Amino acid sequence: MMYFSKLLLALALGTFLSGCGAVNHMVYKTTGNVMQGFSREHTIPYLMQSGDLAMGCAMSEATAPLLMSFGRVTSEPDQLAVMLYLSAGGCAEEQGREHELAALAALYEGKGNAAEDAMIRQKRSYALASKRYLKSWQHHNAFYGEPGTGECPSFDDDMGEFIYLAGLLSGLQALNSEIQSTSSIGVPKNVGSVVARAASCLDNDKWWGAPVALKATVWSMMPGALPEGEDAFERLAAADRQGEEAGVRLSHVFHAIAATNKGDEAKVKAVVRQHAESLDVRPANEDWAFVDAMATNIVVAISDRLWVEHTGHRTPLGQLGTFWDDQKKEVETMDLDGLL
Repeated sequence: MMYFSKLLLALALGTFLSGCGAVNHMVYKTTGNVMQGFSREHTIPYLMQSGDLAMGCAMSEATAPLLMSFGRVTSEPDQLAVMLYLSAGGCAEEQGREHELAALAALYEGKGNAAEDAMIRQKRSYALASKRYLKSWQHHNAFYGEPGTGECPSFDDDMGEFIYLAGLLSGLQALNSEIQSTSSIGVPKNVGSVVARAASCLDNDKWWGAPVALKATVWSMMPGALPEGEDAFERLAAADRQGEEAGVRLSHVFHAIAATNKGDEAKVKAVVRQHAESLDVRPANEDWAFVDAMATNIVVAISDRLWVEHTGHRTPLGQLGTFWDDQKKEVETMDLDGLL
């Protein structure tokens, strides 16, 4: 009799606990769905309207584990993950750029050991950036399907289309960061050509000329990739005008990267000047201020690299678009001899 009572008690407790587990699972699932929906519909648009890159960086690194963990109890938040890991990758890449500047400054001053240490830190940061960008690329493919196959996904809305563009950027950045890290991260080596083909799924006029700029950059970087009759830098120049008019100057970044890869310092300087002049003429697009700020941040980093290489210090504050070797403007002076 005693044994039978204990068995009933055990069964009752088991049923109760399993019921609690089921209830908890439903609560977690509901919470996960709400968090995913809220982040896509409100958090990302809110962030895109801000120009605070540091805030976006901190948010992505801090909240990515929390938001991604809901994939254990509900559907995998692939679309949200594209943005989280793209932003987190940008955080690591920013650290890599800082270490690169430290290395260049040390080289300028003849401090070999300090330069070598900074280069090691630079490569570690780029390795982390590549891993994060690769995760963004993988989640992009999981949500939208294999890109570059000739079939384009159907987009639910503008945000879905923008996240598709963001995923393409992640793929290209994953490869670029892997190269910078001099490590093997596992990024597919054909990602550049895949991204170039997939960019055709986006409306170039709608997205500030960025899709064509992205393709033109790949054409300029990969031997044999340039289609017959095309000129990559003419395409980039046209995309620059579209980006400037829209107040989202992402194409300037692609243009500067392409010129850097060609070793054309004069062209890089020209793009930096153009970006600085455009900032004085047209403010950032209110809905995409974050993207425009990101472009400016990268252009400043490109300018800083040139300044540190040649002078040992970064671009002077408030002087983006100017360079150390610019000809000083002649100042008209008055002859005071006749007044004495």
